[in-house]
Amino acid sequence: MITLKRNDEIALMREAGWRLAEVLALLAEAVRPGMTTDDLDRIANREIRRRQSYPGFLGYDGFPKHLCVSVEEEVVHGIPGPRELRPGDLVSLDCGLIYKGWWADAGLTVACGQADPEGARLIEVTRQALDRGIQMALPGNRLGDIGAAVQQHVEAQGYSIVRGYTGHGIGRDMHEDPEVPNFGRPGRGLEIKPGLCLAIEPIVNEGQAATLIRPDRWTVVTADGRRSCYFEHTLAVTAEGPLVLTALPGVAG
Repeated sequence: MITLKRNDEIALMREAGWRLAEVLALLAEAVRPGMTTDDLDRIANREIRRRQSYPGFLGYDGFPKHLCVSVEEEVVHGIPGPRELRPGDLVSLDCGLIYKGWWADAGLTVACGQADPEGARLIEVTRQALDRGIQMALPGNRLGDIGAAVQQHVEAQGYSIVRGYTGHGIGRDMHEDPEVPNFGRPGRGLEIKPGLCLAIEPIVNEGQAATLIRPDRWTVVTADGRRSCYFEHTLAVTAEGPLVLTALPGVAG
């Protein structure tokens, strides 16, 4: 678990976050019908390295690519390959990089072309759920307050929260303590204190919460074949509240 105490550490985490925000913005703009998920992976690798950073996903626990691309019924950890994107597909982009020894981890879901109304609503509710989780990352609150805010919003909209995959602490490594569930009870769990760095990442299913793992041992899919959506930011808790590190400068998280 990383607790930042020095201004130079916070500055490096922000630099890592800004670089990743730029890469994700380029990836989101690049999504179009006919391109493959491997095309997106090549863009991620190129743009990360252009920013004097290392693609942290490459080789992480054996992951073979630079980016996770999960399409439609794919939940998380999709391995880029020959799959072609179709008009209306929901495309989740999960990316991480290392800059001067510090990690940033973030992601988002975009539509390939024009989303249908149901898909657009799923994207917006998931984005809102992340915002609500971030708003609860306040000194004196507890991790359960984050999870409860996410869960309550998602379930009130008729969707389900994936429970087998959570947010996490982040700093010198991508996955550090504590786990940050997207569900829970207010007032429970670790107390949130200034300096704590977290990656919050709600994963929302259109149908049931249950998931399966494909034979590639990485790609997680919905058990019922319906669509899934995902958003993630890395943030630092300050005395004034959460500071989103993976938002572009001057752009709200």
